[in-house]
Amino acid sequence: MDFITEKDRIYATDSSGKIIAEVTFPTEDGVSTIDHTFVDPSLRGQGVAGKLVKLAADHILAEGNRIAAICSYAVAWFKRHPEYSLVCSGPVACRIDRRK
Repeated sequence: MDFITEKDRIYATDSSGKIIAEVTFPTEDGVSTIDHTFVDPSLRGQGVAGKLVKLAADHILAEGNRIAAICSYAVAWFKRHPEYSLVCSGPVACRIDRRK
């Protein structure tokens, strides 16, 4: 599967152009917040969501930004991967931090 990387998003499409996997991470004040992960039901259980979050984390760090997560899947992924550190996780804490 080929992933397409844009400024605040990484995704994949099927042969018809339909999005079948996506992670979004808007950036503000040097913090990129992973706020959405989607995987088409036909791909579930194949590790695609984990690949997306890892790609996003690596991209965010390569851009020199810090990582936050409010997407429940991403929050759980980061708990399993302590080699990545988060600025904050969970919807309330991240919303508060992003308003500063």
